[in-house]
This record gives sequence, C-alpha cells and structure tokens, in this order.
Amino acid sequence: MTSADTTVLRVAGRPVARYVTRPELPARLSPRPYLHPVTTLSGVSVTELSPADHAHHLGVGVAVPDVEGYNFWGGRTFVRDQGPTELDNHGAQRHLGFQLRDPDGFVEELRWVAGGTEVLRERRTVAATALTDSAWALDFTFALTNPAATALTIGSPATNGRPGAAYGGFFWRARKEASAPDVFTADTEGEAAVHGRAADWLALAGSSWTLVFAGATGATRRDPWFVRTAEYPGVGSSLAHDARLPVPPGDTLVRRVVTVVADGRLGRAEAAALIRKAVTP
Repeated sequence: MTSADTTVLRVAGRPVARYVTRPELPARLSPRPYLHPVTTLSGVSVTELSPADHAHHLGVGVAVPDVEGYNFWGGRTFVRDQGPTELDNHGAQRHLGFQLRDPDGFVEELRWVAGGTEVLRERRTVAATALTDSAWALDFTFALTNPAATALTIGSPATNGRPGAAYGGFFWRARKEASAPDVFTADTEGEAAVHGRAADWLALAGSSWTLVFAGATGATRRDPWFVRTAEYPGVGSSLAHDARLPVPPGDTLVRRVVTVVADGRLGRAEAAALIRKAVTP
C-alpha cells in the first residue's frame, strides 16, 4: 500500500521495504523518516523499529547525534567530561515532498529543523534493484546542504570524548536474534576487527539472511564503518570519526551506501560478487 505518508518499495512486484515519511514519535527519539520493515525477497525482516534496547533506532535511515550541538539521532547526548546526558536538544527531519515516487524508488526533499531553525536541507534518493532470485539491492544517497551564511560542523560521541562511538550518518538497525550475527569484510572478521575501519564492503550475516554494505562514492568509501554485533546488530557509516566534519555555508555533503539484502548466509566470495553487481553501473 502506498499513501501520502507511506511508500512501499517493490522488486519484481514483491514488496521489500516500507518507507514512513511522517512518523508520529516523541521528540526524544528525534523524529525522522525511516525504512521498516525491510525484508529479503522471501519475506524475512532484516530491520527493527524502536527496539527495547535502543528506542531511537528506527530501521534504516540517516541519523546524526551532533549537528552544531543538536541531536538528530535520538536518546541521550554524550557531553564531554560528563557522559550520556538527557538534553532538550533534539531535532527532527521533516518531509517536504517527493520529487519522484515510483514502485522501485523515490527522490525526497527534507528539512532538518531544531530550536526553531532550519539546520540542514536534504535531498534523499532511494532505489530498490533486483540482483538475483534471492537478493536485491537498496541504493541510498543523501545530500545534506548547509543553508546558513556561516559554517556548521557535524560531530559524534567520539569527537566529544567517547572512544569507539563515532556513529552518525547512514544507519541500519538490523534484526536481533538469539545469537549475534557474524560480521566480516574481504580480509577480516569480527566486530573488534571491522569496527572503526574503512573497507570496500562489509557483510552482516544472521541466521537466514545477509546484508552486504558498500560505499559507492570515494568520500563514502573513506568513512570508517560503525559496527555493533554483541550489544545489538547495527551497521552505519561514520561522518565524524576522528574530528568534527565542517560543512561550509552553501556547501553540500553527499554520501551513497548500497546494501545487498540476501536470503541465506553468504560467504566472502558470494558477498563480494553480489556487491560488485549492485554497485557497478
């Protein structure tokens, strides 16, 4: 079903993702559009929405914990020399409209607002593409523009003093199961080995599904991956890993992540072949 506030993405006629543009959420969760559920072609859900462990994890989308001090991630804010702190600094991403909306994708315009101010403007482009009988790809691009006359910076808990917590940007909250998923790249495996490092692609393999993530632009490939498997299953890119990321006035920051959504547990060779097929024009 497709309505004014919900879009269903389809691959070969099969629904694979539901996109909610105007979710009714408390301010503390930093309301924002999200994809959930996202499923494999056989119908296995590979996302979670507001799970008990992190209520502000909203399927697949863009979330940033620090844009000029405003929280667009949700939950507590990490304050240097103080730790996670409840602050009244939450922003929201507001859907303005679709420039394009088809069964296999859309182009959306959004405003990031906080404190009565438009902090960022965004153009989001999302497409679903068939790969094989058991795998498809979600192509997700976001372009953030600074509309102000002065520069702004994007930060993370890591840049604010919390080591290993450089989350912020594209984020996929995966399905939580009885056992933690496996995570691997082309040459290493395990959360400790892949977290905080850049890699051409990264795979998260659950009991009957595999997600393979790849940065599809030079800037995206340079962003280290943020990875969690033991505490909860999630993968994202790190816009601000070692230092705050400046966005000059009028400039646009662009990132593109392509994700293979596959039935079954893939090995390295299968994951690499599918992501190459998904990213190659």
